[in-house]
Amino acid sequence: MRLLKVATCNLNQWAMDFDTNLKNIKESISMARDEGAVIRVGPELEITGYGCEDHFLEQDTVTHAWECLKDILLGDWTDNILCSIGMPIIYESVRYNCQVFCLNRKIIMIRPKMSLANDGNYREFRWFSAWTFKDKLMELQLPTDVSEAIFQDSVPFGYGYIQFLDVSVAAETCEELFTADAPRVALALNGVEVFMNASGSHHQLRKLNLRIDSFKNATRFCGGVYMYSNHQGCDGGRLYYDGCCCIAVNGDVVAQGSQFSLKDVEVLTAQVDLDAVSSYRGSISSFREQASHKQKVPSVKAPFKLCQPFKPGTSPTIPVEIKYHCPEEEIAFGPSCWLWDYLRRSGASGFLLPLSGGADSSSVAAIVGCMCQLVIKDIEKGDEQVKADALRIGQYKNGELPTDSKEFARRIFYTVYMGTENSSEDTKSRAKRLAKEIGSWHLDVPIDSVISALLSLFQKLTGMRPRYKVDGGSNAENLGLQNIQARVRMVLAFMLASLMPWVQNKSGFYLVLGSSNVDEGLRGYLTKYDCSSADINPIGSVSKQDLRAFLRWAAIHLHYPSLAEVEAAPPTAELEPIRSNYNQLDEVDMGMTYEELSVYGRLRKIFRCGPVSMFQNLCHRWCGRLSPTEVADKVKHFFKYYSINRHKMTVLTPSYHAESYSPEDNRFDLRQFLYNSRWPYQFRKIDQLVEGMDKDCKVVNFPELQQRIDSDVTSGQGSGMGVVAAGSGNPAAGL
Repeated sequence: MRLLKVATCNLNQWAMDFDTNLKNIKESISMARDEGAVIRVGPELEITGYGCEDHFLEQDTVTHAWECLKDILLGDWTDNILCSIGMPIIYESVRYNCQVFCLNRKIIMIRPKMSLANDGNYREFRWFSAWTFKDKLMELQLPTDVSEAIFQDSVPFGYGYIQFLDVSVAAETCEELFTADAPRVALALNGVEVFMNASGSHHQLRKLNLRIDSFKNATRFCGGVYMYSNHQGCDGGRLYYDGCCCIAVNGDVVAQGSQFSLKDVEVLTAQVDLDAVSSYRGSISSFREQASHKQKVPSVKAPFKLCQPFKPGTSPTIPVEIKYHCPEEEIAFGPSCWLWDYLRRSGASGFLLPLSGGADSSSVAAIVGCMCQLVIKDIEKGDEQVKADALRIGQYKNGELPTDSKEFARRIFYTVYMGTENSSEDTKSRAKRLAKEIGSWHLDVPIDSVISALLSLFQKLTGMRPRYKVDGGSNAENLGLQNIQARVRMVLAFMLASLMPWVQNKSGFYLVLGSSNVDEGLRGYLTKYDCSSADINPIGSVSKQDLRAFLRWAAIHLHYPSLAEVEAAPPTAELEPIRSNYNQLDEVDMGMTYEELSVYGRLRKIFRCGPVSMFQNLCHRWCGRLSPTEVADKVKHFFKYYSINRHKMTVLTPSYHAESYSPEDNRFDLRQFLYNSRWPYQFRKIDQLVEGMDKDCKVVNFPELQQRIDSDVTSGQGSGMGVVAAGSGNPAAGL
């Protein structure tokens, strides 16, 4: 046996916080060495943080990265351990996303990324160029201060691998794992046995299996050891990088890290047998034949040994059973960890949530409650960083400690029920019970007097007073009266968030949480600058259907039983008067169900359908239930209101990205916000198709459509994922 101890890690890095990032890198190296590892790989761009975005264009960012690398090389951190460290590097005036291989205080090789992530949430081509030269390694002249400090003038730069005396090692960087012409194929045919993947892959519901399947298959077809490292944390933006570092050998996962964690540093090690890699490859006839006439890949020779021989008591790490979270757990843990990172890094003292007693705001409350539970659990496990953050944020004094999640929630979480004459006792009581179960500081604030004052001012200005539709008012009056209530709640929420700490003799401020879901954003079923406008929104990219499933799960597993009653209640905004013959319901107001909205969203974004192709697809999906004319009416209705309300997407509260059809403007869904909402050309084409179809919808036939849309489709884009349909592994090509 040629035994090799390897280490990979999850790191909670923060874009542009070089001190924190450097500390985490050093700690991960130290932990890897303590476990006996001789190879360590960290996440993509770990020195700077992945989410620096346009800061990557600043010379300072690259300079500071070199300064941090020099700090690592001047210490003993790389003594007897090969470290792959991610950072941006400029070579001949071009910026590259690189892995830097360091050993014994020297730089062995620098590998620039060859396939950049440039879709969905990712814009790597905006900041970096892809390395395209495969035939030879170049020489990079090191910055003067680095060169003088480590007594090294230059380093091999480019695509290649490192040949040690007893093992060959190479890199893939994130997106390269998912490309059709992956570098590892040629590298494996050249004898590379260990692949180190530095990644920056974000969490998305139902996405993890695709990522794990990718590196399992990478080693199943080519053999070898695959070390996958990832960021874990919010990094400063809308994405939550969900960790799950892994080590795979010949198609089996032998070590899997956590997917959701409050830890800043998590290191995963495994002992692998490289002779098993040779044996595996030798047993595949096609691999032997291709390797016998492969194209030569450049290499760097390193006169060191990394392996150890077999000894009694040492053996390779055996495969493990892969752990997947159900979607309800993902909704609980992913946004919870993201909220904790945002809270502890923002300088805020807690959260304030307008809690209506409905499904959306109750889901957000439950997520904050889950966050408090995670904090207490990690403190009980002895995590000193979580403890220090909790003591600071909760403003504990004189040796006080957090005792349980409810006590901690009362210190850092306000919930506010802002009722009007249109509010029901049911929602009021549900909000109060849920607040008690979570432990939040709950306020019941009637706002009728504020609304009345505004209406009196309007009447003084115009001589007219608007009425609700049920009282004989026009649509304009009805909408205006609803919007006044919603916007007053937003103003009051921000006022309370800034002043309630002062009232209670606390320092700091509270962050206002939003609670609009992805389907409402897509339809525009929210008031611009109402209480959906907040500092951050943990559910802004989660569908209503997923939220209702989460509420059922959380009622049991988070021990908030009132959520079951919340889930069972019909969704209502409670902005219009309740009458014996009228009760405002969301789906009636929207003219479509939440289930239909999810279908529209997936077809529009994931399958890239315009009005005409959406109509054609839905004719097949709804054949036998709806006539072509009825399908056409539904499609037109959706696109009319989608386009009318698209401008609202430009001011959506920054939200946790979790769903592949999120309509958030400027980050994920890049589309104009001024449309011709009549869609004259497209709707005319639909009408022509309807005229040419019979009532049985036989003109359109997409036999795989229903299965593909009914499955929970994700488009796992960008860094860490190709475009795929979740659970099937098939490309989610446009229809």
